[in-house]
Amino acid sequence: MRRLILPLVFGLIGTGILAALGVWQVQRLHWKEGVLADIDAHIGAAPVPLPAHPALPDDRYLPVAVEGRFTGEDLAVLVSSKDYGAGTRIIAAFETGGGRRILIDRGFLAEGMRTTPRPAKAAAVTGNLHWPDEVDSYTPAPDAKTGLWFARDVPAMAARLGTEPVLIVARSDTGDQIRPMPVDTGAIPHYHLGYAIQWFGLAIVWAGMTLAWAWRIRRTGTGGRN
Repeated sequence: MRRLILPLVFGLIGTGILAALGVWQVQRLHWKEGVLADIDAHIGAAPVPLPAHPALPDDRYLPVAVEGRFTGEDLAVLVSSKDYGAGTRIIAAFETGGGRRILIDRGFLAEGMRTTPRPAKAAAVTGNLHWPDEVDSYTPAPDAKTGLWFARDVPAMAARLGTEPVLIVARSDTGDQIRPMPVDTGAIPHYHLGYAIQWFGLAIVWAGMTLAWAWRIRRTGTGGRN
């Protein structure tokens, strides 16, 4: 029995630590679900007028409504939709009734429709303020030949179209066969359930290995040599 003390203590400590990490991830899972529920409620709330100086973090996902006109100027961002396949996001310049120029993410347009003219027109748009974090050191510059962008770079797009660096992602239909791609919580990382399963699985494996080690010690009367 004396030979079993060390492996059993080692096994119990390791199993306890791994199980505790699994419990912590379950707690994080419940916390994250609460955060996502709050964000979803915020996203779907009644829209308000566009703030004079929208900024993070207070205005993240703020629902807003604007009236004015699309100027006919826009940019296309390469994107793929699981429902519709390859295409582009259309980021358009919009002039409000008060004379402000901002950006509207109108949504998904099929690749074959990208060169179809989208003339200036009056519109009322409901959507959410967004500051997408899609640009890093590996993001290519916009393609000079095709005009395609590879990420939503709000400051650079605003400079190109001569607007404020303010982006509204439309949740209302803006026409021209463009399908809205509203803001949601789907892109927010949420891996706690997987992590919890992983830690609990490791705890079970650790406990099993400990029992196998103890059984072998008892069977052979050694630390593992036959």
